[in-house]
Amino acid sequence: MTRSDNPAPSKQPHALITGIGGFTGRYMAARLAADGYRLWGTVRDNEHVPEGVTPLAADLLDTQSLAHAVEAAQPDVVVHLAAVANVASSDVARTYVVNVVGTRNLLEALAKQRKTPRAVLLASSANVYGNATNGVIDETVAPQPANDYAVSKLAMEYVAKRWNDTLPIIVARPFNYTGVGQTVDFLIPKIVEHYARGEERISLGNIHVARDFSDVRDVVDSYARLIAAAPRGATVNVCSGRGHTLGALLDMLSRIAGYDIDVHIDPRFVRANEVRQLIGSNAKLRSVVGDSTRKRLEETLRWMYDEARERLLETQ
Repeated sequence: MTRSDNPAPSKQPHALITGIGGFTGRYMAARLAADGYRLWGTVRDNEHVPEGVTPLAADLLDTQSLAHAVEAAQPDVVVHLAAVANVASSDVARTYVVNVVGTRNLLEALAKQRKTPRAVLLASSANVYGNATNGVIDETVAPQPANDYAVSKLAMEYVAKRWNDTLPIIVARPFNYTGVGQTVDFLIPKIVEHYARGEERISLGNIHVARDFSDVRDVVDSYARLIAAAPRGATVNVCSGRGHTLGALLDMLSRIAGYDIDVHIDPRFVRANEVRQLIGSNAKLRSVVGDSTRKRLEETLRWMYDEARERLLETQ
């Protein structure tokens, strides 16, 4: 085999993924590995690291460990996923500190490096739009964050503007997404788990809220396409452009599982500041990265249900 047939590993582009041990991180790693990147990922404690990823012990609130991680990876692209991601988290102070100050620390570490990445993607959230009532929401809709998590993500976006002149920052605003591996702390995995166990009853909040649900594999595909296109300074929705109520989602899972579950509306799960409708426009995303085939929600739910059933059978 000639040298040109087998390029040296040093010629591979480098990718740094923060929060590599999280739900989205493992899918992001697989997607970028398929694109030919060498991968580094920040981890905390004893988090699992996907195969082929060089782990870097780093905390967003520890500037020294972040500087070492960036120096070790020498990234061509950065995907910043590490965050406090639970909307209902009771530790409000930590939500703000990690999501805002932590992101600031990362950007400062990147800006101090001699090698400037060609793309730095920050994962924000469509929650910044709050209770916008404009129907399908595009990036021109003014943010109206309705909870602390959303405020922290919007603050992160504003903090990032400080580095717009020195770093090629892309802000991605993902709408709701799910998939195998997301914990039952999140709503859809909780519902899927109930059906997989054959539970007769489930307690939920408002099932009439409408959300734009995506498959995690489609989300990381969009992220990968965005860093390839590198639209410096852009803020882009990542979404399907379609909305489903939780009631419709329950109907899909009833068809998949073959039975109807009894839904109990528990007032404890009904939030006073609930975002009633969150459906995005992906027109800007498509204009930047082109069209792509997206998985139907029922396909994603079946994937999750089948995996949950198989896992439960293995433990019996």
